[in-house]
Amino acid sequence: MCQLATFYRFVDLDGLREHLRPFYSGTGRPSIDPELIIRMLIVGYVMGIRFERRLCEEVHLDLTYRWFCGLGLNVPVPDHSTFSKNRHGRFRESDLLRQMFEMTVRLCIAKGLVGGEGFAVDASTIKADANRQRSVPNPDKLPIEAAHRAVREYFSVLDHAAFGSATPVQPKYISPVDPAARWNAASGGLAYYAYCTNYLIDLKSAVIMDVETTTAIRQAEVTAQRRMIEHTQETFGIWPERLAADTAYGSAENLAWLVHERGIEPHIPVFDKSARQDGTFERRDFTYDHVHDLYVCPGGQELKQQWRKINSDRPNTPPDNLLRYRSSKLACDVCTLKPECCPNQPNRKVLRSVHEGARDMARDIALTDAYIISRRERKKVEMLFAHLKHILKIDRLRLRGPNGARDEFHLAAAAQNLRKMAKLIPPGAPALST
Repeated sequence: MCQLATFYRFVDLDGLREHLRPFYSGTGRPSIDPELIIRMLIVGYVMGIRFERRLCEEVHLDLTYRWFCGLGLNVPVPDHSTFSKNRHGRFRESDLLRQMFEMTVRLCIAKGLVGGEGFAVDASTIKADANRQRSVPNPDKLPIEAAHRAVREYFSVLDHAAFGSATPVQPKYISPVDPAARWNAASGGLAYYAYCTNYLIDLKSAVIMDVETTTAIRQAEVTAQRRMIEHTQETFGIWPERLAADTAYGSAENLAWLVHERGIEPHIPVFDKSARQDGTFERRDFTYDHVHDLYVCPGGQELKQQWRKINSDRPNTPPDNLLRYRSSKLACDVCTLKPECCPNQPNRKVLRSVHEGARDMARDIALTDAYIISRRERKKVEMLFAHLKHILKIDRLRLRGPNGARDEFHLAAAAQNLRKMAKLIPPGAPALST
């Protein structure tokens, strides 16, 4: 009773009925109160009850759950099918579950649990409700009779940056029951179909500021990070000073977006593949001259983009965003360090990203004490994923399709924020100071 009583203080559903009024008919038999359905869903996700049939049984028998849902002893519990009808209809059309999650974020901000200075971002794969042994090689092989809700949602997100257009690479296999789920083998074991839940958290108290659903690939995770940062600023007016993340977010393009377009310090390891395994000089052994825009090799020779003036319409920025600096072949032929620099090439070439300034800034930040603190605090988001899978029991989705995954992730994130407030704010305590 005490645990649900603490949650009850933070569940503010005022205005819910008015918000859903346009989605209900004004005639016919009265519908089931939407606040009752939402409260039952909150009980299910907070207490780790995943199945609607079992949830209805638990609410019917448990007096604590009845009290939280506002049900008297003689009031019948709604049928389990009511959840599916409302989730796939009114709740999804009105974006209610997203707004309920944002309600928990606003409460955390009001209670002083959000610092707003440092954020962390990460993604975790959640298994989809799809059998890995029943697959087709491409979308053309989807059976015609399989045109159910999940298949229709799959075709509707083919051009979405978080799903179909996140990468031109086609998945190895496609599930007939949930084609939008991505064939994934990132865990190192047997491959499975999965979605990604992306968290943007505030580092002060590990409050989830935003959650996004994407396909299970790295490119989609970076896109979700940008969407979450922009949405947090637009919705709550909070803009972080620094962002902590792992190497998956350390690409040159993403670092440039954070530094130059958003003014956020990237406490992120730089994604760098310039290391060599043959013992020859690496790119870090060459010194860059910002004034003259050239590199100087360990032997003192210069590497330039152009050694002679070329009159052409060549674009200033290459298509791959990589600038190429080359040494003089004549200088390399007489250099005593050639066996250690370019033994199998006539001269040495060094690649430099057009966003190298942002990468250099990230490297400089990595040498500070603040970076060490951010790396330690970033583990809070990984702890939230562990809590999501092991305590809330969301290690496998029950709903299919991108919308089903989005509904489950919103409800789970809202439940985690509610549990966070119940843990940090005891009954009768004033709001924490910011």
